[in-house]
Amino acid sequence: MAAVAVGWQVYALTRSAFDLGMVGLVQFIPTAVLVFVAGHAADRYDRRRVVQTCQLVEAVTAAFLAWGSLAGWLNVAEIFAAVALFGTATAVEGPAATALLPGVVPAGMLQRGTALSTGAFQAATICAPALGGLAYAVAPALPYALMGFFWGLAVILNGAIRLDKALNGRELPSFAALFAGVRFVRRNQPILGTISLDLFAVLLGGVTALLPIYARDILYTGPWGLGLLRGAPAIGALLMTAILARHAIQRRVGMRMFQAVIIFGLMTVLFALSRSIWLSILALAALGAADTVSVIIRSSLVQLATPDDMRGRVGAVNFLFINASSQLGEFESGMTAALFGAMPAALLGGIGTIAVALLWMRLFPSLRKLERLG
Repeated sequence: MAAVAVGWQVYALTRSAFDLGMVGLVQFIPTAVLVFVAGHAADRYDRRRVVQTCQLVEAVTAAFLAWGSLAGWLNVAEIFAAVALFGTATAVEGPAATALLPGVVPAGMLQRGTALSTGAFQAATICAPALGGLAYAVAPALPYALMGFFWGLAVILNGAIRLDKALNGRELPSFAALFAGVRFVRRNQPILGTISLDLFAVLLGGVTALLPIYARDILYTGPWGLGLLRGAPAIGALLMTAILARHAIQRRVGMRMFQAVIIFGLMTVLFALSRSIWLSILALAALGAADTVSVIIRSSLVQLATPDDMRGRVGAVNFLFINASSQLGEFESGMTAALFGAMPAALLGGIGTIAVALLWMRLFPSLRKLERLG
């Protein structure tokens, strides 16, 4: 809902592709600054409490946006300040939330557990953009009020998690401890290959920042159409997670990931050229399904190859790459669209994604030849 409401509100206030791109940059800066500290915190403190604290900050920030929108005094600078707070909370929350998953999944079922977790997230991602678009059409304050309610509910639900064993890692803060995750990833070529592939592929191929432009100026629709476009990738992702939750990928997992990234790029090209909202939705749904294959393989590979007392710090490196790809990808898309137009920006991004996948197949042969997870 935040993506729809903030994107539409910023574009309505400014009509600027540059400002849409700046939303992604403002979100990413706290991640770049705090991510390694956040990873160490996830390995040193109760991960549930870290997650709850961050979600409480997000709830309060959403309430601020609702208040400002309702009263009519909210401006672009204040929206950017709120987005920076969201980015700060997410930067700290992400590694801790990711590291929680192996503690609640039975042994030998992490790939299916990751698929179910991804599916739950995608179910929310399907409903929320459409709900956010409809809520924004009723009143700009309404999606922010709903966000505050759901984040408050998340605080309660995360407090109900019970772990079978306490975290063993209690390493004292030090420079070496903070960056232990970087060293671990650098020594593990399959992990380095898979998370860097995601970084560059989504950095180039992400089109989410351009969706308000496509909705208003190319597909000629309103907030409800933007909500459908934002939800389409999640529909494809949810269908794919339903398949992978029952039928885990057992063979040639490395090649399957590269194939998924190439399909991601091809669907981005199709979306860029489309002038029909239904063809655009179909392309985005296929894009989301392909991305889910890559996400589940990457997440499972990182979790299975990492000791529990290192999962926060290794997850922080992974989280940094993910946010760099999505949030800096929005910035890159906005800048490219400001220079060349929305359609050329999306088209170049899709072609670049395909080129990166082909190059990474050559640079990381051990990842390409990876047969099984675990």
